[in-house]
Amino acid sequence: QVQLVESGGGLVQPGGSLELSCVASGSIFAIIAMGWYRQAPGKERELVARFDRGGSINYADSVKGRFTISRDNVKNTAYLQMNSLKPEDTAVYTCNAQIYVTAMNWGDYWGQGTQVTVSS
Repeated sequence: QVQLVESGGGLVQPGGSLELSCVASGSIFAIIAMGWYRQAPGKERELVARFDRGGSINYADSVKGRFTISRDNVKNTAYLQMNSLKPEDTAVYTCNAQIYVTAMNWGDYWGQGTQVTVSS
């Protein structure tokens, strides 16, 4: 089975930076798409940034210009570099991926999430 494990969250002051990592492990034939979502208390989960099948990138308007998603295909890892952080960025950030576990079978996977808190 596939597992996604996030790391890099923590407490940061407004204007600061953090980099999140998401490592996919297990039976991986190919990664279809991979990205980051977040959910703040009392709010629904929203897309932050995502690599689609063809490698195109989609960012939420609220993070465009401040956040950058990247990937390391050899390590099966996605990163989210977050700069100029704002209090409204505070949320649990969760990694999501669609992954082929064989040449014919794929699944949708979620990590457990990592807390990002932006506060002075």
